[in-house]
Amino acid sequence: MKRDRLSRAAAWERISKTEWDVLIIGGGITGAGVAREAARRGLKTLLVEQRDYAWGTSSRSSKMVHGGLRYIAQGDIRLTWHSLTERERLLQEAPGLVSRMGYWFAHYRHVFPGRFLFGILLMLYDLLAGVRDHRYFPRAEFLKRMPGYRGDNLKGASRYTDALVDDSRLVLRVLDEAVADGALVLNYVKAERLIMENGRVAGVHLQDAETASTLAVKAKVVVNATGAWADRLREPLAGEKKVRPQRGSHVVLAAGRLPITEAVIFMHAEDKRPLFIYPWEGRTVIGTTDIDHRDDLDIEASITAAEMEYILRGVNAQFPDEHLVTADIIATFSGVRPIVASGAGVNPSAERRDHSVWNDQGLITVTGGKLTTFRLIALDVLKAAAEMLPGSNSDTRARVFSPVGVIATLHPAADLQRLKGRYGLHTVQFLEESAPEERVALPQLQTLWAELRWAVRYEQVVHLDDLLLRRTRIGLLLRQGGQGLLADMRRLCQHELGWDDERWQTECERYSKIWQQHYGLPRTASSLREKENQEVKQKENA
Repeated sequence: MKRDRLSRAAAWERISKTEWDVLIIGGGITGAGVAREAARRGLKTLLVEQRDYAWGTSSRSSKMVHGGLRYIAQGDIRLTWHSLTERERLLQEAPGLVSRMGYWFAHYRHVFPGRFLFGILLMLYDLLAGVRDHRYFPRAEFLKRMPGYRGDNLKGASRYTDALVDDSRLVLRVLDEAVADGALVLNYVKAERLIMENGRVAGVHLQDAETASTLAVKAKVVVNATGAWADRLREPLAGEKKVRPQRGSHVVLAAGRLPITEAVIFMHAEDKRPLFIYPWEGRTVIGTTDIDHRDDLDIEASITAAEMEYILRGVNAQFPDEHLVTADIIATFSGVRPIVASGAGVNPSAERRDHSVWNDQGLITVTGGKLTTFRLIALDVLKAAAEMLPGSNSDTRARVFSPVGVIATLHPAADLQRLKGRYGLHTVQFLEESAPEERVALPQLQTLWAELRWAVRYEQVVHLDDLLLRRTRIGLLLRQGGQGLLADMRRLCQHELGWDDERWQTECERYSKIWQQHYGLPRTASSLREKENQEVKQKENA
């Protein structure tokens, strides 16, 4: 299917002239999943996002498509089963985007859980997934595969598999499928307030953040898929707040620092919380924290110095010879999880990860849940809206992603698999339109220059941070967010987006400010990093 470029003006006009069946507020993975399933059923579907697609939690997750071993330990077998079933589905439907990876858990003398109990857990995990994919490795074999890991009192390690994903590209690919089935999606559109008729929700007043234009849009069903922000629309109708925002923060290490090929899960010595160390896009990521987020949700979440130091203490305890310091961190990211609160006093890590769906006077609100189970969440949303959408049933077993098929190309096979994973049904067009000289990777990255051009041409890039933090992940993978490459990107962005020199300068300044405040080191750690860098230089000059 050929992709056309849609201007914001044309999209805005289409919004005003269409009678919508489903209007979805929220462009994260949950909203994208609902749009995909609604459009598949032939429903006239509109999705709007106040910021950018995946701006919130869905670009700042742990990047894992997994079942969740701890959910079994908490007794939530149903959630684990659903997650594992969806994991296997995504691995089959989106190779190159979702990739299976080994996960290790080391066992130590007289430390819970031991090999036997953990082995039973993994047997059940594999049984629910329908695979046989775990094994125990003695001490020497594990250390050969994970050199430098803490060896005192080490008995061995268990290995199982889960999967990793580029979370924001997952959102965009799901949206591509929705658009291919007729949905209209538009970012930087705010839902200002609900339209009420006869005591029920009948639509939404929208405002284009770029032009300040407003529209009153009617729809048979309005879906509130705003995640951590869900209470804002729902509370006036339901008279209650149910979302407990929780922040999860991560650090990204420079290439060459702690280069591992598979993930490690360990319990932090201070509070026994599970943390992960894993390779992602040629870097090593460590996280996540689990803290109640009490800051303004309209301001991007940021790691604190305490969280960063907590993560570094945890990883240095597992790799005692590495001596990782703040100078080894090239980027950070923090996401706010929309946890459905179970009651006061519950430890954040103990809260369940199930999703919830409510129907309040015709407003369908969905929040909670996991990235992995977005398809099942979407099906529950449409089930809740079924009485307002007669005749909209569809095959609940249908694929999320259309088959890409065989593509004859001279492009290297590994790169082609990666491109198919990201661009799906548009892969052929991507290859046809990308010039050979742009099918080369940016320095130190897997990202091709052609991917930047495709993004600014077709993927509704409104600001530079959309391009560098979500369409691509350059901002998380290079020091200073890749600002050293901006001069090379200037002509491309100006040509495709029509930005003049003044707009380009404004966008560069905006991006630099966002990156420094929300993706760099916390302020209290910046001076520490400068001191560490000076000490390194002094040693080199000595």
